[in-house]
Amino acid sequence: MKYKTYEIQFRKEAQNAGFSEQNIQKCLKYAKCLIENNLPVIYNTANLSALVGYNKEYVKRATVYTKSYYREFDIRKTNGSLRKITEPLPSLKEIQIWILHNILYKVNVSPFAKAYIPNRGLISNAKFHLGKKTLLTLDISDFFPSINMSSIHQIFSKLGYSPLISNLLAKLCCLEQKLPQGAPTSPYLSNIYFRSADEEISKFCKVNEIRYTRYADDLSFSSDNLDTTRVIELVTASVDKLNLKINQEKTKIMTSNMRQTVTGIVVNQKLQAPLYKRNKIRQELHYIKKFGFENHVNHVGIKQKNYWLHLMGKINFILYLNPEDKEFLDYKKYLLSIETSK
Repeated sequence: MKYKTYEIQFRKEAQNAGFSEQNIQKCLKYAKCLIENNLPVIYNTANLSALVGYNKEYVKRATVYTKSYYREFDIRKTNGSLRKITEPLPSLKEIQIWILHNILYKVNVSPFAKAYIPNRGLISNAKFHLGKKTLLTLDISDFFPSINMSSIHQIFSKLGYSPLISNLLAKLCCLEQKLPQGAPTSPYLSNIYFRSADEEISKFCKVNEIRYTRYADDLSFSSDNLDTTRVIELVTASVDKLNLKINQEKTKIMTSNMRQTVTGIVVNQKLQAPLYKRNKIRQELHYIKKFGFENHVNHVGIKQKNYWLHLMGKINFILYLNPEDKEFLDYKKYLLSIETSK
């Protein structure tokens, strides 16, 4: 909706409701900034409740008793350790998804941010670093939990929302004063929050002919002449301004005579999964073909009820990186033939 159309409609309804001209002008001034940025106009809690499709009391309770609107569980990371996930219940998640699509996705983030953004992903993050002599990867410690509600409030405030609405939206997106690991709004909010650091880091990299991308809390740098010490110092200082810290234990420097990986993808010459993962799938398919699917499952003692899907997922990931990989296309075809014959 264009502002002029909104102004006519709002003025008519406001006058019928008995608003003073002063209040009308105040509301229209507030609305104009939001409309010009293609953002929904939200005046109060009742207004937001109508937009998200939940009653006002429910929205208020979700901001006051927030912890009871989440469930906690652990997922196992690739290194074997556990990551605690705090996932919102379906009703709150639906509200957060509305905020994500109607507000957050309207905000531009750095082109160097590759995670949680439509039309960007693992491949666009990894392929930028193909065939470089030196690759440096850095990891930010406790990324989401380190971003507090005050910072989220500021994000909404800078978009033009009132202190009341900024506070309301921040509370709906945060748990215990920080971004929860599991809310659909957290990843994109983290991209917006990190935008100033992305800008500072990318400017440095452009001047020094360094390739830079960031996938959530994973930062990757590559060049044929990379001064890793200088990059680490610059990034450490940059993220410190956002009260973030580099996890020094996860810092990796990889030269071209080593296996270079970006977010688990090998980037030495072409994008592919690490050899040990490919060999593991080769081994599993060898035994499945030799002994049969069910016999293999029983012999190895696989407890996963969705083992077929799990194996297919690993094959599909390799094909996602290289759709022309004939060997793994054949594996996929074979697995599909097993499934259809059951």
